[in-house]
Amino acid sequence: MFYALISVFIVSLISLIGVFTLAIKEEKLKKILLFFVSFSAGALLAGAFFHLIPEAVEEMGFGKKLSFLLIGGIIVFFILEKFIRWRHCHIPTSENHPHPVSYMNLIGDAFHNFLDGTIIAAAYLVNVQLGLTTTLAVIFHEIPQEIGDFGVLIHGGFTKKRALFFNFLSALFAVLGCLVTFLMSNFIAGFSWLLIPFTAGGFIYIAGSDLIPELHRETGVRKSLIQLLALIFGIALMFVLKFLE
Repeated sequence: MFYALISVFIVSLISLIGVFTLAIKEEKLKKILLFFVSFSAGALLAGAFFHLIPEAVEEMGFGKKLSFLLIGGIIVFFILEKFIRWRHCHIPTSENHPHPVSYMNLIGDAFHNFLDGTIIAAAYLVNVQLGLTTTLAVIFHEIPQEIGDFGVLIHGGFTKKRALFFNFLSALFAVLGCLVTFLMSNFIAGFSWLLIPFTAGGFIYIAGSDLIPELHRETGVRKSLIQLLALIFGIALMFVLKFLE
């Protein structure tokens, strides 16, 4: 539990990264985001297919139960994004790219961070190595998202200090998600194993429906090649980490 709490707190601290983007020129920021979004997509897909799903198969076999949990994760994440307006947009706000209302964005982000906490805690309930690799995948997904969230709050009229405070407050819901998961694991046998394939479905949904479509907005050959290399790098890193477990 100690390692899980440390991990989710580190993930929560990423919410403060937005302040550093203010000193970066827009063109350079776009290049940085391009790399992180691509890397994040690869890391999330590899985390699901190289780490989470194999762990679940080892415990419960590859049958209907696992399939339903994977699909369940995809459906639940779809519902959250559709009806709670949970937005994982990674492009800074602008007139041509408007974002949801600031407070709605904070509410959606709180739900997202809560689930991040449950994802990390469930992984640590299996073993420390899986917890660390899952945390890494979440971190690289959080970096571009938190940059975007900070931009939404500033665009919505928040001062820099107020935006940082509320963004961090929202990020702390990851700690709550972690604590709830550990609490429930003591009452529900095999709770962590149910969450692992569910989480894999969520990772696949985020990468496939949110991150990769964002990458397709860029059609230039050079930038598309950078995207591909960053995507492969994210996959390769998670693949290498598999052998360190």
